[in-house]
Amino acid sequence: MDLMGVLMGYTIDIDTGGTFTDGFLVRDGDARTVKVPTTPHDLTICFLECIAAGAKAYGVSTEDLLYDTDIIRFSNTIGTNSIIQRDGAKIGLIVSGGMEELAPTEDAEGKSPLVAPDMVLSLTEETDAAGNVVKAPRDGEILMAAQALIDRGARGLVVSFANSELNPANEQLVRKVIKREYPRDYLGSVSVFLSSDISTRAGKTERLNSAVLNAYIHSKLARLLYKAGEDLRQRHYRKTLFIGHNNASVARVAKTRAINTYNSGPAAGLLGAREIGALYGINNLISTDMGGTSFDIGYVKDGQASYALEPDVEGFPCNLPMMSILALGTGGGSIAHIEDGELKVGPQSAGALPGPACFNLGGSKPTVTDANLILGVLDPDFFLGGSMKLDVVKARDVIGRTIAEPLGISVEEAAWRIKQTVDRAMGAAISKVAENFDDGVEPVVVAYGGAGGLHACDIAAASSVRKIIMTPFSAVSSAYSSSLMDAGHLYYRRAGVTLSPDAAGETIDRAVEAMWQEAVKDMRGEGFDESELSTELQLFVRPAGGDRETMIAVEAGFYKDAAGFDDVITRAIQALQDDGISVDGDIELTTVALMAQAEVPHYRLPELPEIANDVEAAVKSKRQLYSGQSGDYVDCPIYDRDRLGRDAVIAGPGLVESEKTTILVPEGWKMTVDKFNNAILEEV
Repeated sequence: MDLMGVLMGYTIDIDTGGTFTDGFLVRDGDARTVKVPTTPHDLTICFLECIAAGAKAYGVSTEDLLYDTDIIRFSNTIGTNSIIQRDGAKIGLIVSGGMEELAPTEDAEGKSPLVAPDMVLSLTEETDAAGNVVKAPRDGEILMAAQALIDRGARGLVVSFANSELNPANEQLVRKVIKREYPRDYLGSVSVFLSSDISTRAGKTERLNSAVLNAYIHSKLARLLYKAGEDLRQRHYRKTLFIGHNNASVARVAKTRAINTYNSGPAAGLLGAREIGALYGINNLISTDMGGTSFDIGYVKDGQASYALEPDVEGFPCNLPMMSILALGTGGGSIAHIEDGELKVGPQSAGALPGPACFNLGGSKPTVTDANLILGVLDPDFFLGGSMKLDVVKARDVIGRTIAEPLGISVEEAAWRIKQTVDRAMGAAISKVAENFDDGVEPVVVAYGGAGGLHACDIAAASSVRKIIMTPFSAVSSAYSSSLMDAGHLYYRRAGVTLSPDAAGETIDRAVEAMWQEAVKDMRGEGFDESELSTELQLFVRPAGGDRETMIAVEAGFYKDAAGFDDVITRAIQALQDDGISVDGDIELTTVALMAQAEVPHYRLPELPEIANDVEAAVKSKRQLYSGQSGDYVDCPIYDRDRLGRDAVIAGPGLVESEKTTILVPEGWKMTVDKFNNAILEEV
C-alpha cells in the first residue's frame, strides 16, 4: 500500500506527559492543537479525550474524525511511569551460574527492586568467549526453574546468559522448552524474554538490565496499547495505530518492544528541534522541554541528535542505544519546599492530579505554576485559553504558609524566589550540556513545552545562551515533532571483526542482507512496499582490544566500494578521537545496525505573508507583573500571539499569550516573529 499516495484525511499525533496530554492534528495543511489533563490511572482515557478535543476543534464528531484519519502516532509515558512508580509486572529471572549478583534486586533510592531477590535462579550452562556452546542447559533443570518462579508469582520470565550476544542458542533453548510446557493458548502461559533478543551488544549487566526493564513494563504497556487500538476501532478508525519509539521512528503495537517506548516523547521533541534548526541552517542547538513534570534537555551537534550507546534508564545502565535526553525533575508542577532553611524546588511533582494548588483539584503543596500565577506571569482567567480557571487565593495561601512565613518574606518575594531557583538551576544544566560543543560554537536553544515560554529567557540568561527559537506549536511540541516521524524499524547484528574491506566486507554484507529481509517483512506488515523503503547503516566501532564504543551513521552500500570503505574508516577514527578515545592500531567493528524507514507525510511550517504590522494593535490588555529587581509590580502589556504577524518585534517587559501557552519577554530581551511564525527571542 502506498501510504504517501493515499493520505488525504487527518493525521493525529498524541504525546502524553505527566501533567497534560498534547495533540497535534492536521488536515490539508490546517493544523490544530489540543491539550487535555493526563489521566495517570489509565492513559487510554486521556488518549481518547485528546482525540475528542481535536474533533471538537474541527467541528466534527470523534467518529467522523477517526473515519477520515489516515495515521495516528502515539508517544506515551506508560513504560517510563511504570519504572518510576515501580508498578510493573512481577518478573522471574533465569541467569547463568555466577550472574546472580548482577540482577537488579536492590534499589539505592529505597524503591521496590525490579526483581525480588527470591525471583532469581541460575542454570548450569556455558557459552565461551568465542561463541561456542560448551554446555547446554538440561530440559529438566529448565522446567524446574520456570515452575519455581511461576509458583512464586512470576508474570514474565527473563533469560539472560553470559556471552549470549555471541551465540543465543542456550537462551533460545530455554524459551523453546518453557513454551513447549506452557503453550500460549493455555491460561498458565507466561511471556519469556531473552536478553539476546533485546541487545546483541557486549555487557552482562547492561544486557540483563535492558531485558528486565523490557519485561517489567511489557504487560502493562501491551494491555493499554491494545486497548487504545480497540477503542479506536470501535470509533471507526480503520488504519494502524503507530507507537513512538526512542530512536525517532514509529511502528505498530505488534512490532513494538516495550523498552523502545521509554522517553519516546522527549526523543520526538529532539527530532523536531533538529528540524526547526535546519530551517535556519543551524546544526548546533540545545532543545529544552519544560512541561508540568520535568525539564528535558537534548542537543544536536553538527546535525546529529544526541545519542546514548549505554543509556541510563531511571538509574539502570543499559546497552540498547537510544536518543539521549537529560531529564530533570523541574516543571510547572514541581513542588517547592524548605529544606534545612533553604528553598528547594522539585524533583517531586504535583502532576495532573492533584496538580498545583491553583488548579483547585485538591493540590495542597506550592508549585512553580502557583508562583507564576502570583507573579502575574499567568492569567487566572486565560490558562489554556480560558478552558481552565486558576485560583489565585489558593496559590497565595499555600505559598504564604509553606514558603513565605518560614523564610520571613512576602508571598510575592517567595514566588519570585521559586521562579528564580528554577531558572538558575535549569540555566546551569544548559551550560553543562553546552560543554558538548566545540570551542567557539554558540548553540541556539529551541525551547518548547507548556511551561517553556514562561522560563525560556530567564533560563537562558542564567546560562551562556543568548538566542531562543519557539514555534507556534511549542506548547505541544513533542506531539508536533511526532508528525515528523516516519515508520521504521532498527535491527542489530553482532559483527566482532576488524573494520577493513578484507576482514569486514563479507560479514557486513551477510548482516545487511539478513536485516533487510527482516525489514521487508516487518514493513509490509506496516502497510509499505519494499520499493518505499530507505535504509541507513549504523556502525559501532572501538579500538581493537578497547571497551569504549562510538557509533557512526553511513550509507547502506559503502562496503561495496573501496573508496567508500576507506572514507568510513577515516570517519570512524575521527569519531573515536572526538569522543576522547585514542586510536593506535586497528579498529574493531562490534555491531552493525540497519534502520529501515518508509516516509509518511510531514507537516511543514508555512511562510507568513508580508503584511503591514501594527504591534500595538496586538495588545489586548495590561497586567501587573512582579519584578524581583524592584520588589514591586509593574504594568506589563499583554500581546495576543495570533495577532502578531511577520516581522513583529516586541521589547520586554511583555507577555505574549496564546490559547496553549504564554511567553515571558523580560526587560533586556526582545521577541521577533519571523517568516515561519516562529518566535525568535534574543538578549538586547
